Amino acid sequence: MRALKPQFITVEGGEGVGKTTNIAFIRKWLEQQGLDYVATREPGGTPLAEEIRGLLVNPREEVVDENTELLLMFAARAQHLSQVIRPAMNAGKWVLCDRFTDATYAYQGGGRGMAVEKIAQLETLVQGSLRPDLTLLLDIGVEQGMARASERGAPDRFEQEKLAFFHAVRDCYLARAAAEPRRYRIIDASQPLSQVQSAIGEALEAFVDAIHD
Repeated sequence: MRALKPQFITVEGGEGVGKTTNIAFIRKWLEQQGLDYVATREPGGTPLAEEIRGLLVNPREEVVDENTELLLMFAARAQHLSQVIRPAMNAGKWVLCDRFTDATYAYQGGGRGMAVEKIAQLETLVQGSLRPDLTLLLDIGVEQGMARASERGAPDRFEQEKLAFFHAVRDCYLARAAAEPRRYRIIDASQPLSQVQSAIGEALEAFVDAIHD
């Protein structure tokens, strides 16, 4: 293992950025470094949290109140932290997570227009001081990303939103990355896959090197 302290890495981005493919690349990279890790996702990651995910993403006729959506996100996160993330890190394992609280700021804060202070209160309540050590933001233009996402099949409840929602999501992600340059690495996901993964590899190498310094 190249680093003694377990690290918490998250992968963020809007629709159609290629998270699934690139997370598979990151998993392979971690394995090549001999790092013991757990890969997981949000919302989800445990049986109960996956049930909550279904409540959140499945299309429905009933309008979902924005507070209901936010509280469900953090309910799933609390379970995920308790059952997966904290135990893994306490056991000395790295954690690789497909989205985390930055997504809540982007989707519920940016997209829904909810108050940042409300999200921050729940973040502190549920997470305490735990924050990701590295966040890889896969960034792509909204129209290109949505075109990619449309090829995956029937849209979920979030994918049915209008373009303005996703522009707000992207703007929020980029603003957060600008505010926390030490944690975030922005990856241009519009490039050919080989270039995207080369950039991810370089970001991971730099991150590991910084841990040793």
